[in-house]
Parts: sequence; structure tokens; C-alpha cells
Amino acid sequence: MEPNDKQEPAIDSPNRRRFLVAAGTAAIATPLAAPFVRAADKSESRRAVVGSGEYRYECEHGWGKLPDSIRWGETHGVTIDHDGFVYIKHRTLVPEPMDSIVVFDPEGVYVRSFGKEYSGGGHGIDVRKEGNEEFLYLSDIKHAIVVKTNLKGEHVWSKGRPEEPGYYKDPKTPYSPTNVAFSPDGGFYIADGYGSNYIHQYDKDAKWVRSWGGLGEEPGKFKTPHGLWLDDRPGRDPLLVVADRANARLQYFTLDGKHVRFDHDVSFPAHFDIRGEVLLVPDLHARVTLFDKNQKVIEHLGYDPEWTKRVLDGFKMRGRPDEWKPGKFIHPHDACFDRDGNIFVVEWVPTGRVTKLIHKPA
Repeated sequence: MEPNDKQEPAIDSPNRRRFLVAAGTAAIATPLAAPFVRAADKSESRRAVVGSGEYRYECEHGWGKLPDSIRWGETHGVTIDHDGFVYIKHRTLVPEPMDSIVVFDPEGVYVRSFGKEYSGGGHGIDVRKEGNEEFLYLSDIKHAIVVKTNLKGEHVWSKGRPEEPGYYKDPKTPYSPTNVAFSPDGGFYIADGYGSNYIHQYDKDAKWVRSWGGLGEEPGKFKTPHGLWLDDRPGRDPLLVVADRANARLQYFTLDGKHVRFDHDVSFPAHFDIRGEVLLVPDLHARVTLFDKNQKVIEHLGYDPEWTKRVLDGFKMRGRPDEWKPGKFIHPHDACFDRDGNIFVVEWVPTGRVTKLIHKPA
């Protein structure tokens, strides 16, 4: 899939994890993908370093200890709740159903898991505080649904393909939601990233408002709108930013879907997070990018042109964990900041990979 591309209480915060941070920088995480990498990270002095200056990070690959009952599939999504617990959603690749959401405490200790019903569906996971409670929004590409649950996985509602705009009248028309973004008024947006390339907007009561997009290269059209986010960084009007992945660009829209501009300092952008004035973009082409408030690149974390060539050579490297290098990424699929400015990165590799980028400014 990846290389082919083909009545709610008042909302306290529009974005997942936003209530965790005030201003600052970043950090990452990586699962049990490569034992030799994990061993290297046991010694802090031997950890690889990425970035520089204020944006310098030590790489703890293989973060989070799984119980024997769970084996990572492709690690697709990561989010963090108000108390700092880390939720990782993976696409289980084994025949028997397996919990698809795994929860760790801030130190990487396993807390619980749930979501066998989403086994094989993987993909997006985001958290939002609504009133006094937090909720998860889960995107499932196998079952073509977006599901809202509480933090223990108890079901609130699920939404399949939207009927209102008429784009999906033919049952053969593909619909495969990849990620969700939150609007300031309590509504949300769904990206049909692996289906028909539309963005669907819903109000705070989960009722359809509008849709836009479709396949193409012109403004307002997409080729795999894989991720999306409310960019409400200080000093600007809030806009919706979309990772138009196969078009190798970011697209910015007003909150009612009108195209504003493109940004092109990306290669194969997957999703977003924001901390203070910094926009975080995990990029499937072996890097994680930080943008400043003026949308200028601060750092391409882990980027090495020669390594990227190896990674993109038939996408074979994703299945060769013995060749992975500390401080280098294979296919970052999602990433998020924690309250301390660390970054957690999850990667689209068969064994799963979670990396914690520990913020260590020079």
C-alpha cells in the first residue's frame, strides 16, 4: 500500500497532544525491529545523534518493551495523551487477530493493549480532549472506517464511507481513510488517502459538512492525501495542511476547503505534529523534517542522500533490519512530540520500528 499510493461535549483543544506542550522542539521512538540497534542504545554514550544546536536529538531505537502476546507489524501511528502515555497503532501482519493499539507509560513500560477488531487495518491514531475526557480517533484502512473510542478502546461511534457528497454511490469506488485532523470548532476532517483522494469535513456532532479534492495535480487535487493537520501556530490564521504525498508537496487550505498555497520542501510526506512554532513532518523517504514558523526547513533529521537511495531501491531495505543503521530512518510514517520536546517516530517496516528522539540541545 505505501509505495503504490494508490453530541459531543465542548472541545478543549483542536489537536492531539497539543495540550501536552507549550513551545519548543522534538523527540522519537522505535520498536523491536533490530536487536543490535536496541543493544547499542542501552549505552547512552553510544546513541547516534541527529540534528544540531537547539534541534539536537539522541536516537533510542527500539523504544518500548512489548509483552510476549504481541509482535509488531507495520507501525503506522503514534499519539500521546494528557498524562504522557504513548499509544502506538500497528498493522498486524499475522493470521490470527492481535491487539492493534499498544499503550506504554512515558518510560516505555507496557500498560495495556486493545483493538483486535482493527487487526490488519493499522494506520492513523490521534487523541483529543473533549470536555473532561480524552478520545482516540482511529483510521482503519482495511475495514474502511474511522472509529472514535475512549482511551481504553471503548467504542463511541464509527463512520464508514460518506454518503452525502455522492462520490461513493458506486460501491466499487474505493474509500480508505488514512488520518484525521481536528478543527477549532470541535469538528474534524478525514483524509481518504488510499481511496479516492478526497478530504471530508464533519462538524462537532460528526455530521458531514463538505468534501473536496479528487485525483490530480492542480491546486485542490491530490495524489494520496495521506495526513492532515490544523496548522494554528502563533501569529497566523488557522489553516488545514495536507500531506499530498505522491505529489511530493504540502497543500494549505482555509478551514472551509479553499486552496491557499503549496510547500515543496518535502519528499514523501506522511503526517504532522506541532509544538510551539515548529511543524513536524515524518517523511516516508527516510527522514523527519522540522519547519519553522515561516515554513523554512530547520532540519531534515536523519537525512543522508546515499542512505535514502539505498532505502528507496525497490523498498527492499524495509525488510532487512540487520542492515539498518543507528541514526538513520527507513520509512517514518508518523511522529509526535511529547511534553519535554522529545519526538516519537514510528516506521512502515514489517517488523515495526519505534524510535524515541531524546531532545539534547547542544
